Amino acid sequence: MKGKSNFHKKNNNPHQNRVSNFTPNKGKKEAAPKVNGGVFVYSKPLSVGELSKAIAVPANDIIKALFMQGKMVTINQILDDEAIGTVCLEFGYDFKKEKIVDAAHFEDIEIVDDPENLVERPPVVTIMGHVDHGKTTLIDAIRSSHIVDTEAGGISQEIGAYQVEINGKKITFIDTPGHAAFTAMRARGASVTDIVVLVVAADDGVMPQTLEAIDHAKAAGVPIIVAVNKIDKPGANPHKVLEELMAHDVIAEEFGGDVMSVNISAKKKQGIDELLEMIALKAEMLELKANPNRYAIGTVLESELDKGEGPKATLLVQNGTLNAGDFVVVGETYGKIRRMTNEHRSVLKSAPPSTPVSVIGLSSVPAAGDRFMAFPEERQAKEVAEERALAKQNEARSGTSAMSLSDLNNLVNAGKVKDINVIVKSDSNGTAEALKANLEKMSTDKVKIHVLLASAGAISDSDIMLASASHAIIFGFAVRPDARVRQLAEENHVEIRLHNIIYEVLDEMEAALKGMVDVEKVESVLGEAEIRHIYKITHVGTVGGSYVTSGLLKSGAKVRLIRSGVVIYDGKLGSLKRFKDDVKEVKDGYECGLTIEGYNDIKEGDRVEAYELVEKAE
Repeated sequence: MKGKSNFHKKNNNPHQNRVSNFTPNKGKKEAAPKVNGGVFVYSKPLSVGELSKAIAVPANDIIKALFMQGKMVTINQILDDEAIGTVCLEFGYDFKKEKIVDAAHFEDIEIVDDPENLVERPPVVTIMGHVDHGKTTLIDAIRSSHIVDTEAGGISQEIGAYQVEINGKKITFIDTPGHAAFTAMRARGASVTDIVVLVVAADDGVMPQTLEAIDHAKAAGVPIIVAVNKIDKPGANPHKVLEELMAHDVIAEEFGGDVMSVNISAKKKQGIDELLEMIALKAEMLELKANPNRYAIGTVLESELDKGEGPKATLLVQNGTLNAGDFVVVGETYGKIRRMTNEHRSVLKSAPPSTPVSVIGLSSVPAAGDRFMAFPEERQAKEVAEERALAKQNEARSGTSAMSLSDLNNLVNAGKVKDINVIVKSDSNGTAEALKANLEKMSTDKVKIHVLLASAGAISDSDIMLASASHAIIFGFAVRPDARVRQLAEENHVEIRLHNIIYEVLDEMEAALKGMVDVEKVESVLGEAEIRHIYKITHVGTVGGSYVTSGLLKSGAKVRLIRSGVVIYDGKLGSLKRFKDDVKEVKDGYECGLTIEGYNDIKEGDRVEAYELVEKAE
């Protein structure tokens, strides 16, 4: 059943007319804060000045009252709910915060569809389990593809979403990484899934990440199907695995419980059909339905700053249909879907419920786990995104006032607690989240690690200024600062630690906390050049006509090729020429031609950073 948009705009979409997720006249208009019968009613964060006006109390009296409670504020500072409550009680008012549900708060919108408009949707299945227990190999067996072959070390590094068709019906799989470093990503997977397939190796049994996966599934209220893998290996004992799971309240049907289980060998493709039949049966029992004839709403599974395409996100459509050309709000950003592809990189025109898609066209990189919603008009999407961004800024501003004078004094006087502030910038949000979670886990009684910011993207001026203001260390993972940002960091005495392997970051921090850092090899940047022209030369390859923007380039030096702040290749300088002559070095302000050993995909606008490793005593 097709419906008319509630935004009263004619929909010229060739695919379908869709109902909006939000009807303005059903939303509650945000009322001005007011006192009603001795109760102060408000609906949004307020500054001291706004609160003063609303309750007719001089701003200076409010500032004094909060100061007596150990909070220093100014007249323009945004107050959190606790501070507003404190002021109200101090001056004889009760208080109440009204929840306003409108398009800017679409996470809170309760969508109620006419049963006639609901159709069966594919189940979203998340594969969980301990590292190297065969999760991606299982997906590989189901799709008869070679996902594992494309992943470093055979271990998943980011969430992948794949859709398969079994007996005419589709199933959406989310492959969550199994290593402990990606606990946060696994939790995000459970929050959007209908069914969890818990993979446990028959020769290894229940392991720490197995238990974490169980906790995530239970917290999300998601049914579990146990897949006992590697039954072909010597020492495999599927029965023992099910006994171990009983101790954690995962009771298989053969032991009188309600958890389906199946023995499989993902490597030899044994038991795969039986597992798929169980998934189909469980999905039928759950009666999963959605309305494809409305504007899409869903969740960001993964996001990154793509080397060539800019902000990119993997979205899971949970209700409605997402079409190419739709205007969407994702977190606090918005954009128009310029291109939408599936896991095979096939371009899609539309994506119905339970479909994972990779999209480009957003104005910035959203945060993984953010909700998204499509709108009929760009104007509405832009307004909603701006309102959400402002709300987040206000929330952040109010959060900064949470530190009280007594808290600060306690930390200073104790002299035992040290805070280490960290900023994490990475090529993807998934890695940034993983680093944040694991760095903060390293906190001890004597040292507390606070990750102030963890996001995807190049290291920028604003990151340096935040680090300077908060005395933070910046960890960059697979991203590089340009010469200008490096200079700004030096001027502000900000330390930037750069890595390409996630565990090197964790090992370095652990060594520092234990006081074990003695002598290390650190990078010394020699210089940087910008690729301005590309030349294809037979028997030579791609030559980059370059301009050295800082320092110098040395023949044979180690180099990184950087695109949009992200490292796309790390290797060695091949040849270095001035005009037709080979040279040993080219200094700042001069042009040159260069090649990179083993790499030809150089593009105009790329940066080449030359560096060397030197020993440095701590």
